[in-house]
Amino acid sequence: MAINEQMVQDIVKEVMAKMQLQKDEPAGKQLGIFEDMNEAIAAAKEAQKVIRTMSMDQREQIISNIRRKTKENAELLARMGVEETGMGNVPHKILKHQLLAEKTPGTEDIVTEAWSGDRGLTLIEMGPFGVIGAITPTTNPSETILCNAIGMIAAGNTVVFNPHPKAIKTSNFAVSLINEASLEAGGPENVACSLRHPTLESSNVMMKHKDIQLIAATGGPGVVTAVLSSGRRGIGAGAGNPPALVDETADIRKAAQDIVNGCTFDNNLPCIAEKEVVAVSSIMDELMNYMLTEQGCYLASKEEQDKLVATVLTPKGLNRDCVGRDAKTLLGMIGVTVPDNIRCIIFEGEKEHPLISTELMMPILGIVRAKDFDDAMEKAVWLEHGNRHSAHIHSKNIDNITRYARAIDTAILVKNAPSYAALGFGGEGFCTFTIASRTGEGLTSARTFTKKRRCVMSDSLCIR
Repeated sequence: MAINEQMVQDIVKEVMAKMQLQKDEPAGKQLGIFEDMNEAIAAAKEAQKVIRTMSMDQREQIISNIRRKTKENAELLARMGVEETGMGNVPHKILKHQLLAEKTPGTEDIVTEAWSGDRGLTLIEMGPFGVIGAITPTTNPSETILCNAIGMIAAGNTVVFNPHPKAIKTSNFAVSLINEASLEAGGPENVACSLRHPTLESSNVMMKHKDIQLIAATGGPGVVTAVLSSGRRGIGAGAGNPPALVDETADIRKAAQDIVNGCTFDNNLPCIAEKEVVAVSSIMDELMNYMLTEQGCYLASKEEQDKLVATVLTPKGLNRDCVGRDAKTLLGMIGVTVPDNIRCIIFEGEKEHPLISTELMMPILGIVRAKDFDDAMEKAVWLEHGNRHSAHIHSKNIDNITRYARAIDTAILVKNAPSYAALGFGGEGFCTFTIASRTGEGLTSARTFTKKRRCVMSDSLCIR
C-alpha cells in the first residue's frame, strides 16, 4: 500500500465529506460480553476447543470476515472511539481501522520449519496457547482489539479482553463484531470475550486464572509491570518517548513535513509517534522555519510553555483531559486563539524540559538543539529513557544512521519518513498495535501468540 501524505489528506477530505451526522449507538445484542471474568474465561475456553480443531482455511474465513466487518464499520468505530474517550480524530482513526484490516497478518504468518536428513524428519510446529488474556488501552481501543484478535485466532487461540474502563463501549462493540464474524464463517461464539464493566479487580482475576497461560498487555508501564509479576507468560507493550533526530545531511524540508505529519497523526496517540526532536544546531533554525511556515506549527513562547506545563501535567502525571487533543484545543486551554490550520505546537528547549522528557501523547513537539551529531545522538538516547520502543532519524549519512540504530536499540527505527510508516502506512511491512519492546517480541503478529513444538520422526519419512 503505497501512501504519501497527499493521499492521506485526500482520504481524510473524502471521509469528512461523507461522515454521517447522526449519533446513533449500534443496536442489537452484543456477543461475547459477560458480567463476570470467570464466566468469560470459561466461555472462551469452550470456544477454543472448537477453534483449535478448525483448519487453517476455516480460521482464515473467520479472519476474512473480521477484516470485512472492520472496513464496513471503520467510520462507526472511529466515531465511537472519539466520542467515548475524547481522544484523537475521526478521519485518522478511520484510516487506522482500514490499515489493520488490510495489513494485519493472518494464518499466512503461521509457518512450519522442517529438517530432513539421514535420521528422518523433524518439524517445528506453531501451536496455540489456548485462552489468551489481553489488556487493552484507551488510546487505540478497537484498533488494538481487532488487530490482536486476528493474530490470536489465526494461531488457534481465543481471547478474553479486559478493556480500559474509559473505552468500554467502543471495545465491546469491536468484540461483538469479532464474534459475528466467527458465527458467519461457521465458527463458534465467544472466540473473543469481554466484560460489561471491566475493572482493575477483573484484570487481576484474569491474570491469576489457571486457564490463562499467556497475557498480552498494551498500555502504560504500570500494567506491563503487573503482567510481568503475574507468574504467567507475558507480552508487554509499554511506554515509549520516541525521539526524531535530524542531522545536517537530511532533506530538511521533507524532514519538517514528515515529523509534523507523524506527530499530529490521530493527535499523537500512536505510541510510535514523534514525541520530541533533536536537531543539530547548523540546520535547526531552517527546520523550525519550515515547520512554522509550511506545516501549520505554532511557536509557543516561554510564558505559553509554562502555562502548557501547568495544564497538561499534574502531580500524578498526564492530565487525561489533554491526551489526544488537537493543538488548537490545547492552546485554547491556556487562552491562546489560533486558526484551524494550526496542528502542532513547537518550541526550543533543553532535553530536561517537562514537555520534552515526558511522553505526552499530544501534538506538542519540543525541539532540542545539539552541537553536532554525537551530541544529538547522546541526547536522543537519553530522551528515549531506555524503553527500547521507537525512534526516528532523518539523515542521508548511512554511517550516522547505523551508529544511531545501534545506540538507540529500539524495536522500531524509522528512517526519513513519518513514524506511521513503521506500521505499514506508507512503508513496507505488516500492521500491529501491540509493540512489545519491554518483553522483546517487538511488533507482534499471529506467530507471537504461539508455542513452538518439535515433532520428530526418526529414521523415516526422509525420501531422497
